[in-house]
Amino acid sequence: MALLLDNPVLLYSLTLLLGLLVGSFLNVVIHRLPLMLQRDWQRECAELNGRPLPTEASFNLCTPRSRCPHCHHQLGVLDNIPLLSWLWLKGRCRYCSNPIAKRYPLVELAAAALAGLALWRFGASPQLLAALLFSWTLLCMTLIDMDHLLLPDNLTLPLLWLGLLLNINALFVPLSSAVLGAAFGYGILWSLYWLFKLATGKEGMGYGDFKLLAAIGAWFGWQSLLPVLLLASFTGAALGLGLMALRRLGEDRVLPFGPALALGGWLYLIWGQQAVGMYWRWAL
Repeated sequence: MALLLDNPVLLYSLTLLLGLLVGSFLNVVIHRLPLMLQRDWQRECAELNGRPLPTEASFNLCTPRSRCPHCHHQLGVLDNIPLLSWLWLKGRCRYCSNPIAKRYPLVELAAAALAGLALWRFGASPQLLAALLFSWTLLCMTLIDMDHLLLPDNLTLPLLWLGLLLNINALFVPLSSAVLGAAFGYGILWSLYWLFKLATGKEGMGYGDFKLLAAIGAWFGWQSLLPVLLLASFTGAALGLGLMALRRLGEDRVLPFGPALALGGWLYLIWGQQAVGMYWRWAL
């Protein structure tokens, strides 16, 4: 540990490498977790309707091994080296020469960039480990929500409980502030959901959004909720206007709010507490 603290270049290099490795795993989670949930729901529906359960091969985050989506050839170790394999293969499958989606290396780069920024912000500290988990979980949830309009309980609820547990010793905020943040975070969006539904008869957001804001409140306290909501609202509005200008957002397409909340929560992690502190010092 002393070697890492005395050698910032080595510390940053190892952190970025860890980010690339985690990004490779996040690609698996982003792809497989929604499919795993879908299979679970199908089994539950079959049980409730008295139908025989479907017989399916084992499918989870570990099995089966990764395969090419085009030729279904099982990928070897050299095909799964984060970022380097994609560059070496020039973005194409070794076995069938079909293109490999650019999303895979981009997720790996994003995970590495988030790790580097977290290290820059917190240094080698307990907050760094927590910030890495928080950032990578938000990245994973963002892409799942963009793909499926879904924020899985498997991610939102552990993030919420982890925030409360970490703040038992006030890692980011006192525990009382974290508990209020979780309760108010859920309650604010729950109230807005029902007000919108009663006024329009439509659902403006999903329950996963409530749980995500509750998780952010559990990490950074009730003081974080207003800044995060403002950031998320501006981000969501800008993204919606941009897609409308590009004619990529039609009446039949729903724009998820989860990615905007995730971005607001991550920005608060990196700069929020300092920005709020500067505001109050200026105001007073």
